[in-house]
Amino acid sequence: MELAFYLSGLVAVLATLGVITGRNPVHAVVYLIVSLIAVAMVFFALGAPFAGALEIIVYAGAIMVLFVFVVMMLNIGPEQDGDHTGWRHPRLWIGPSVLAAVLLAVMITLLVRGDMAGAIDGELLAARSVGLTLFGPWLVVVELAALLLLGALISASHVGRRSNPLRNRSGR
Repeated sequence: MELAFYLSGLVAVLATLGVITGRNPVHAVVYLIVSLIAVAMVFFALGAPFAGALEIIVYAGAIMVLFVFVVMMLNIGPEQDGDHTGWRHPRLWIGPSVLAAVLLAVMITLLVRGDMAGAIDGELLAARSVGLTLFGPWLVVVELAALLLLGALISASHVGRRSNPLRNRSGR
């Protein structure tokens, strides 16, 4: 189980470096997804499957929202959409694919060996304790984070909106 922890940690670090050094936002999002899945595998290796599942569910949704923000901010039009040499080129998917393959191999090895019971000792994180914590003393913080994300979505929508060149200054 320690090998799974170290391999998942290494993949998380390498994928995060791919996020930081990436020049294309789409590449950075793909590396970020791999990094978050690797962090979830670290949680699984530590014996916290609920925390790993939360990592995947919550951050996969957050990554999709991030991707929508990026697309709105880039304001991609149909004239730029036909670029077949850009982010769709197969050589650009080698890095994330190799890192994801390492995570898949670690997960399959753990499942075949049945080594999940030999997790690194840690405190069990249950759904009840997470719910009581989030909707107990941290309720106001959760609601403020939701309002902040709503404000960010509205701002990104406003900034990413195209101006109509046919409309004159008087508003007609």
